[in-house]
Amino acid sequence: MPTRREFLASSAALAFPRVAPAADVAVTGAADPALAPFDDLFTTFLKEHTVPGAGVAVARNGKLIYARGFGLANVEAKQPVEPTSAFRIASVSKPITAVGVLRLVDAGKVKLDDRVMKHLKFEVPAGGQFDKRWNDVTVRHCLHHTGGWDRGKKGGFDPIGTPWKIMDALGLTRAPTPDDVVRYMLGKPLDFEPGEKMVYSNLGYLVLGRVIEAVTGQKYEPWVRANVLKPVGAAAMHLGRGLPEDRPKSEVRYYDSKKRTAECLYPPRVRETVPLPDGGQNVESFEAHGGWVASPVDLLRFACAFDHGKKSPVLSESAVTEMWARPDGPAGRDAEEKPQDAYYGCGWMVRPVGKAGRVTAWHNGLISGTSTLLVRRSDGLNWAVLFNTDATAKGEQPASLIDGPMHAAAAAVKTWPDTDLFEKY
Repeated sequence: MPTRREFLASSAALAFPRVAPAADVAVTGAADPALAPFDDLFTTFLKEHTVPGAGVAVARNGKLIYARGFGLANVEAKQPVEPTSAFRIASVSKPITAVGVLRLVDAGKVKLDDRVMKHLKFEVPAGGQFDKRWNDVTVRHCLHHTGGWDRGKKGGFDPIGTPWKIMDALGLTRAPTPDDVVRYMLGKPLDFEPGEKMVYSNLGYLVLGRVIEAVTGQKYEPWVRANVLKPVGAAAMHLGRGLPEDRPKSEVRYYDSKKRTAECLYPPRVRETVPLPDGGQNVESFEAHGGWVASPVDLLRFACAFDHGKKSPVLSESAVTEMWARPDGPAGRDAEEKPQDAYYGCGWMVRPVGKAGRVTAWHNGLISGTSTLLVRRSDGLNWAVLFNTDATAKGEQPASLIDGPMHAAAAAVKTWPDTDLFEKY
């Protein structure tokens, strides 16, 4: 997630100098001279930081005004990124899962204070010991990252990064599914009392995926596509696949910044050494916490569904309000019980703006070969920026680096176009 320091630019108008485009960066999509600050930013950014490619889309007041690709989707084939190129969005998947849960709340099928064990019917695996505190974990806890898991604590860990360990423990001959990951963790102790503090947790969102499946009687992906993404026109989004040959042609190739390799998890190349993004990490079980693949255009279709003052095609007004609401306790207040400037709501980082209920909300994502950013500004500007690498040569995350400059580029625009490219894409 972006730090507070990284996102201070959300409330500042920064100077943005005009620079000459880098001639050797491929650019696709229609140019608009009025939006040249964004072109200048990305042609320069890719060259300066040696990032392979980026997909960028900007919307204003619900209209798509900018959609361009920069650099290469496939370096080896010299294939440029297109405005419709699809990328793994990593943890930007969490807002999608949160909206799915809130849709079920709207329908009266789930309550935010439901205990998750009401819906989870897995047996504790052999050799595991059930921590009774699981019985206190609620849907709300999982949404707010207060469920009781701390991957940074001594002895703590994130199970999404231990697929082989889970396979051995459960006696599996295939990569663990999201169900397997949650079942495995039912046999492990929590790291703190549910609600005691806020610690970012991928596991909590995998648990929410299991709640969605239990309540709807359907698998997570088709239900979310039909009930969250299709109503906003983004049904082309899908969960990622590990092997390159199993992905659609519109999806980019992924470039791990450290060129890491690992044993492949997926047939027919199980145990072969492969690039980490190409079967060496269990992306097919990232699902509800980080598994979606999307173009920046479709991500904005999703983000624009919650613009202030407009009726959402997905959630009721009360559910949208709940999505942005400040959590009680440590998730929304500091150690002195003072409201934090920014907090984690239901699936989004949130910063209240003014007294009219407006907020700026955002999420970023990071996995091997991917760095992503989705921003919803309180003034009606929304953008998605997706990169097909996880870090620059200096080890910096592209999505974090681009955050402030995106606000600066927006501040440099003198006249905003009134066209709507959603009709084109």
